[in-house]
Amino acid sequence: MLKVNIDDTIAAISTAVGNGGIGIVRLSGKEAIETADKLFVSHKGKRLKEQKSHTIHFGNIVYENKVIDEVLVSVMKAPNTYTREDVVEINTHGGYRAVTAVLNAVINSGARMAEPGEFTKRAFLNGRIDLTQAEAVIDIINAKTDASREAAMLRLEGRLSKEIHRIREDILTMIAHIEAGIDYPEHDDETMTYNMVAENTQKVLKDVEKLIKSADTGKIYKEGIKTVILGRPNVGKSSLLNAMLEEDRAIVTDIPGTTRDSLEEMLNVHGIPLNIIDTAGIRNTDDVIEQIGVEKSKSLAEKADLILLMFDGSRELTNEDEELIELVKGKKTITLVNKLDLECKINMESISNLEPINISVKEDMGINDIYERIREMFAFGDININSEVLISGERNKESLFKAKRYLENVMETVENRMPEDFISMDLTEAYGALGEITGEALEDDIIDKIFSEFCLGK
Repeated sequence: MLKVNIDDTIAAISTAVGNGGIGIVRLSGKEAIETADKLFVSHKGKRLKEQKSHTIHFGNIVYENKVIDEVLVSVMKAPNTYTREDVVEINTHGGYRAVTAVLNAVINSGARMAEPGEFTKRAFLNGRIDLTQAEAVIDIINAKTDASREAAMLRLEGRLSKEIHRIREDILTMIAHIEAGIDYPEHDDETMTYNMVAENTQKVLKDVEKLIKSADTGKIYKEGIKTVILGRPNVGKSSLLNAMLEEDRAIVTDIPGTTRDSLEEMLNVHGIPLNIIDTAGIRNTDDVIEQIGVEKSKSLAEKADLILLMFDGSRELTNEDEELIELVKGKKTITLVNKLDLECKINMESISNLEPINISVKEDMGINDIYERIREMFAFGDININSEVLISGERNKESLFKAKRYLENVMETVENRMPEDFISMDLTEAYGALGEITGEALEDDIIDKIFSEFCLGK
């Protein structure tokens, strides 16, 4: 486990860069209060190190006999702080120059610049939060919808941690029983031992599989559904994007090939973030630039979570339309027949197996039907994000799959009546794999990598 140097005081700007009402410079460490005290001049002659914890004080930050800014300083003493160290937050006037000048004064007075995520990393290393809660912090910051924020809040509250700890305790109990049987064979009933292990392992497996099942939903709420609008030129792709965004984001003309490159926007659909991409119309063309756009459209379609495949209902299907149908086979696809306001010339029977939705982007007809179909397609069983834990991130999913493999090894060992030592080893490995999720059994370099993805000041 990495060690925190409590003699090392860190500082960083904790508010977003740019103009605003206030800016905050945060310090944490053994000398955080003393460092701030060197700079803070109270209008009433107060010394920060003499003040009670969790109090706010008005005054100036003065460096080299020059007033840097008029500030409010919050003093919070360990252990009841975010990092479990002494923490000082200097509230400056908003704006890059003011807050940066205060930070520079703090650094020159003894603190060092914090690394990305180092405040939260210290909270983790000092035992205030575990790794699932630390990751939830960045998920809250990056949340694209209220639903994704609420799912992250459950993890920050420790819901996932408690579930992982409960499963690990069940495994530890099994290990203890097996080890006792190995050490004291005269008191062991082999048949009962195997039956007990099989029954308990099956129960743990179900718990692990339930968490794995939630991972896809968790990923969607965290990262969004990568959605590509695909179709020939002039079927209404850009118009659809504008209609869904309720703004003129994409250029729309009657000239085929107007969209040469992809355009990506985020949309909230029933709490699900939709990363929607308008692509260049797919057709055979001699235009070199348009060819590049077409190839990019096909590449995006390959990587998409969802494809909105559009046809022009006022025209018959073409060979290029048929090629698009082949291109999206095996992908989650919603087929749209646009221009419902015009005479229908497309053979609807020939695409009935695609369960198309008839829409008119021009008349704003059928857009809500698209949203409803998306909600139906990405409703994962009976998972309720307001009450159930959702796994977030490939790291956690990988650890769960690892634990599952070891538990399945246990079931195979029991079935073949192999020595109990093998059972104990696989259970121990499963226990360790689950510990990776909370950070109790994870390599230091991986922990460093996780926190390096945080923003400065957090």
